[in-house]
Amino acid sequence: MAYDVGGRGDQSFNDAAAAGLDKAKTDLGVDVKEAAAVNGENEAAREERLQQLIDAGYTHVVAVGFAYAQAVGKVAKANPDVHFAIVDDASADSKGPNVDQITFAENEGSFLVGVAAALKSKTGQIGFVGGVNVPLIKKFEAGYIAGAKAVNPNIKIDSQYLTQPPDFSGFGDPAKGKTAAEGMYQKGADVVYHAAGGSGGGVFTAAKAAGKMAIGVDSDQALTAPADVRSVIITSMIKKVDVAVYDFIKSASEGKELTGNNIYDLKVGGVDYSTTGGHIDDIKAKIDDYKKKIIDGTIKVPTTP
Repeated sequence: MAYDVGGRGDQSFNDAAAAGLDKAKTDLGVDVKEAAAVNGENEAAREERLQQLIDAGYTHVVAVGFAYAQAVGKVAKANPDVHFAIVDDASADSKGPNVDQITFAENEGSFLVGVAAALKSKTGQIGFVGGVNVPLIKKFEAGYIAGAKAVNPNIKIDSQYLTQPPDFSGFGDPAKGKTAAEGMYQKGADVVYHAAGGSGGGVFTAAKAAGKMAIGVDSDQALTAPADVRSVIITSMIKKVDVAVYDFIKSASEGKELTGNNIYDLKVGGVDYSTTGGHIDDIKAKIDDYKKKIIDGTIKVPTTP
């Protein structure tokens, strides 16, 4: 497994992938090796990381994050007998007969936490902190805005991105996340949702200091964040990266290689929202009404803000 920036221990996206790997190791007895990306690395470094795993004898490689798209495409072509999975990319760059392109309906899960934010906000103002300004993170923002506006068409939503590509450090800079959220809370927002990987820790710190609310992402962060900030996390948009990674490995162990674009949406349980801490128990029925409407197609959730 080749992790994105932040690696195992980010309490979010990479850790969700790691959970799937750990389950496969326990349940299926597979032999695993891990490597992680570093801030500011170039394309050649990503290609080299994937090739090193193959040279070490590994037959299946999971690349965590869209930043690996070109590298996976190139290395998969050069190693047709090796099977690859890439999380969060379905572009032509990574496509190949030996590639499982794993994507999620982040916009659908984000719609539900947007509903929660609007129902819980007392000020009528909420915020969104995105790690890096890329189309993937725009999907989170789009769903969040749509969900909040479905509840309160007049709600005010502040959005801020921490970095612009090719600078992907916005996924691993808690200090930047903290500064962005502090500004939003100071201006009147009382709930902030982050889709910023490891930078989200800073959003939680800011929420705690301001006595306000936050929403986690990818994992149930009220279980994974440091204990002192868990109380401010009212819900998280859960993205079942662990399930997708485990599916890829389990299928391979049964002799069935997954290929093409496999989409994990609300209907198949690929995305959801968490209820840890009981903060949204009083509005769960309302959120679930919206969930049903998305699943049955009554509500179409946008992918761009």
